[in-house]
Amino acid sequence: MDVGDWDSVLQFASDSMDINFQPSKPVVPSSVTSPRLQAPTPPDSHDGSPVCDAHSDGNVLVSVSTTFYPGANIHSFPPDIALLSADSVFFYVHSQILLSTSNNNFRKLIPSSPPSKGAAQDLVIHVPEQSPVLNVILHAVYDMSCAHYSPPFEVLVMAVNSFHDYGIEPRSRIVPSTPLYTLLLSHAPLFPLDVYTLASKYDLYDLAVSTSPHLLSFQLSSLTDEIAVGIGPKYLKRLFFLHIGRSDALKRLLLQPPHPHAPTPWCDFTDQKTLTRAWALASAYLAWDARPDLSTSFLESALSPLAENLSCDLCKQALNDRIKNLIVQWSVVKVRIIFLSFDFPGPGNG
Repeated sequence: MDVGDWDSVLQFASDSMDINFQPSKPVVPSSVTSPRLQAPTPPDSHDGSPVCDAHSDGNVLVSVSTTFYPGANIHSFPPDIALLSADSVFFYVHSQILLSTSNNNFRKLIPSSPPSKGAAQDLVIHVPEQSPVLNVILHAVYDMSCAHYSPPFEVLVMAVNSFHDYGIEPRSRIVPSTPLYTLLLSHAPLFPLDVYTLASKYDLYDLAVSTSPHLLSFQLSSLTDEIAVGIGPKYLKRLFFLHIGRSDALKRLLLQPPHPHAPTPWCDFTDQKTLTRAWALASAYLAWDARPDLSTSFLESALSPLAENLSCDLCKQALNDRIKNLIVQWSVVKVRIIFLSFDFPGPGNG
């Protein structure tokens, strides 16, 4: 598509919106404006999409995406279609790319065959999404990162939830190798339950697995019916199994007391029962509140003071060895959800 085609596109948009287009940067005075319409010059990429700004002379600036503009080198061939968001921001894109990632002609908005060169009115397509949401969708389609726009997490969720409307399969766009996966995962520390719910909704297993460690401190008792329904039975079961499994593992690891040493004249087996009783009391306290997010440093700080009441150096060494072994064993207990053998149908399972 050449410049003349885009002139026709912008002329059509100008007629339909009853405005006079002027380049967004720089603004040319109306007295020296060329009669030939030019595509608006996009602002700097870090500025975001500009907002239409009415001037005293009645002219209005056109809002154009700072990534998807006519001169953007995002593909080997120029864009052949313009999308106009609900808040009047233009996105110049390639129909072939959109059609190749959509199973419904991009919400049935794009014809299967490119419009004829003279059909300018078919080149501007109104999209019902707001520009921040449409921006995320298009970046996902093009496998480009939109992190520099710093879209809020709510916008990312709205965009992913809109994938189905545009015939886009979330599982093909949100995988560990894609920028959108990385961007969503970056919000997991602050919104772990929301990211996990989004991942479960579209069966994004890799995203759910990577998010699950951030849910170790989540109180399962605070789950509401609405949240449970949003997560769904399969991923809710995995989350419960993760919490219960870690709590049970900690109890098992605490059960074994320090190994007794050989009797000495000053410390026989009877004397060593003091350490065994102290370990039993301390481990019972920890097991009573065996949280899945219990840190190794907390375990060490809770058990190390037991040495203060020991006079035998061999008992102290046995206690230190037992604590070190406990920390190593606890650190290798899984902190992520895993596939369960009965998650998938097999012979005799239907």
